[in-house]
Amino acid sequence: MSRLTPIDPATATGPAAPLLAQVQKSLGLTPNMTKVMANSPALLKGYLALSGALAGGALAAGVREQLAITTAEYNGCEYCLSAHTYIGEHIAKVDPGELERARHAEASDAHTAALLALSDAIVRGRGAVDDGAVQAARDAGVTEAEIGEVVGHIALNVLTNYFNVLAQVENDWPVVTPHVHVA
Repeated sequence: MSRLTPIDPATATGPAAPLLAQVQKSLGLTPNMTKVMANSPALLKGYLALSGALAGGALAAGVREQLAITTAEYNGCEYCLSAHTYIGEHIAKVDPGELERARHAEASDAHTAALLALSDAIVRGRGAVDDGAVQAARDAGVTEAEIGEVVGHIALNVLTNYFNVLAQVENDWPVVTPHVHVA
């Protein structure tokens, strides 16, 4: 059971109501995470704005899902690992083997592997990475726009990971259990 009460979209009022309607319209469903986030319309609005802005960036949908999986695995967030594994396979059409590899910050495509390795280095170093990590990404063809977006995705994914772990949001996705367990 979630530590925070989910807001039912059918009975939502005030600023939460149109935000939940926006989620339903754009996704075709209203995930539990957004129902719980709706307790703070400012949080839900911020999440939707950053998510929407990054969706229009340079990184393909499949790569964005792989980045989310890498971060969720590191942070031990079952909810996000489950959601992004499902979305990655069924919506972004990423091969399930590649989604599994993303849990270890790996990919068979060299460019994607470089993005995941850089993201993992940034997360593990809390932003501090050596020049070699950045140069390795550049050598694999990662652009400065992509480097910036990797940081944006880290921020978005840490937000949702920490929120879901703290709030103990009830998982409404097919469960994928992280190898790292957060107490």
